[in-house]
Amino acid sequence: VKSHIHQDRFITKNPNYLNIIDLARKIADSDIQVLITGESGTGKELMADFLHENSPRANSNFIKVNCSSIPEDLLESELFGESKNNSQEENKVGKFQLANGGTIFLDEIGELPLNIQVKILNILETKEISSGLDSETQKIDVRVIASTNINLEEAVKEKTFREDLFYLLNGANLKLIPLRERPEDISL
Repeated sequence: VKSHIHQDRFITKNPNYLNIIDLARKIADSDIQVLITGESGTGKELMADFLHENSPRANSNFIKVNCSSIPEDLLESELFGESKNNSQEENKVGKFQLANGGTIFLDEIGELPLNIQVKILNILETKEISSGLDSETQKIDVRVIASTNINLEEAVKEKTFREDLFYLLNGANLKLIPLRERPEDISL
């Protein structure tokens, strides 16, 4: 039986998964925001890598952020930077600034608190970012690829995830299929 290998990353002969990979190829070439959904272990980070590496931004920074592993009190400065009011301390550059011109991958975005969701929404809508005490904004050009293993539509209904951010991130949706639903791939 012949297996299909794409970019040495995805090994599958499942027709539905092959369709997902073909769609990912098309999406990669655009600049729209992407939401990758699927259970843990379905390859969401691998798909994000694939999207960035096959995009026009491939030669620019690709910054990965695991939203569930950063303590809530550090999230804001990690993502958006921090201006120090003490001239002896250096300003902290955030992940969004590091990704400027490239791509930021927000893994497990469903874990973010609402106040951080608002700031991400604002960046995507205005294409500007400000950090901490600094009242100045800077233009920012970043593509967001986000992933989650929770049902964000339910989170929107439960008001734990912003509806406007959900629709903005959902420019393209790639729902990854777990291996147990691809029995023909188990032997691969």
